[in-house]
Amino acid sequence: MKIAVLGCGAIGGLILGYLSKQGKDVLGIVRDYQKEPLEKENLIIEGLRGNDSVKVKVCTELEQRVDLAVFATKINGLEDIVKRNLDYLRDCLVLTTQNGIRAEHIMRDYFPKDKIVTGIVMFGATFYPPNRIVHNFGDALVLGNMFAVCPDIDKVRNVFSDSFNATYVENIKGAKYLKIFINLNNCIPALLGVSMQEAFGDIEVAELAIRLNREAYSIVQKSKIILESLPSYPKERLEGLVCGDLKESAVIFSKIMVSLSKVPLYGSILQSIRRKKKSEIDYINGEIVKLARENGLESPLNRKIVEAVREIEQGGGFLNKGELFKKMGLK
Repeated sequence: MKIAVLGCGAIGGLILGYLSKQGKDVLGIVRDYQKEPLEKENLIIEGLRGNDSVKVKVCTELEQRVDLAVFATKINGLEDIVKRNLDYLRDCLVLTTQNGIRAEHIMRDYFPKDKIVTGIVMFGATFYPPNRIVHNFGDALVLGNMFAVCPDIDKVRNVFSDSFNATYVENIKGAKYLKIFINLNNCIPALLGVSMQEAFGDIEVAELAIRLNREAYSIVQKSKIILESLPSYPKERLEGLVCGDLKESAVIFSKIMVSLSKVPLYGSILQSIRRKKKSEIDYINGEIVKLARENGLESPLNRKIVEAVREIEQGGGFLNKGELFKKMGLK
C-alpha cells in the first residue's frame, strides 16, 4: 500500500514515524517550515517507547496517487487539505483521526461512504515544531465505519497492526461520543494556561470537570445515543464518575489525570491557543451544546466554557481559578 499522512503534527507525526520505522511506503504531507528539518535532521520521537531518530519521506503536497490517506490535521483544516490534494486521492481509502463526530460528514462530500474509515486515536503526543514529538501515553487505534460496511477495513487495520493496537468497533458512533468525554475537559487547562496535571491536581477544578461531564452525559442519554467502550476507557468508568458523589468522583478523576504522564501534558486546545490558531472547542464541548440545542435541552456549563475559550482565542488572557469559576457561575 502507498500511504500518505496528511498533517504531521503530534498525532500525524507519530503515525508517520512509526509506520516509517516498520518499513511502510509512507509519505508525510507537512507544512513548509517542517520539510527541510525533517529531511535533514529526521523526525525525533521521544517518550513512551524511548528516543529515536526516524528517517521519513515528506512533501508539502501530494504528487502521486495513494492507496490510503490518513488525515491527521485538526478538523478546522480538514476540508482545505482534502481540496488541495484531491486530484491524487481519487479511489483511495481515507482514514479520519479528528476529535468530535463531524469529520466523516465532511469527507462524504468528497469520497464514497464505503471508502471512509473512522479512526479514534487513543494515544497522546505533544508536538514541538518543527520535527520533535513526545509520545506521552497509549497505543490504541480504534477503527470503524460511520455509514456502511467498509469491505477494505481489514487492509487498514493491517497497515497499523505492527505499530499500534488497532481494533475494530461496530458502534463507532457511540465510541466517538465516548471519546468526546475524554476530550471534554481539555478546555479547563486551556483556560487556565497550565498542564493537565497542574489543573486537575486541584480538587475544586476536578469538580468542575465532573460537572461538565455530568451535564454532557445527561444530554447524550436524553438524545438516545448509546455509548461504546474504548480501549483503556470503558463506558462504565464514565458512568461511575458522573453518577457518583461529586467530591469522591473529583478525587478519583484528579488521581487519574495527575498520573497520566510523567511529563506535563498540554491538551490540543491549549496547544492551538499558544500557536494563535483556532481550537477544536466547537467540535468537543461545542458538540454537546449543538446536541442539546437539537434536542430542546439546556447545556449552560458547556455553553459557557465554549464562550470562554472563544474569548481567549480572540486575544483574551488566561484565567485564574477564581475568574474561571465566576465565568461558570459557580462562585
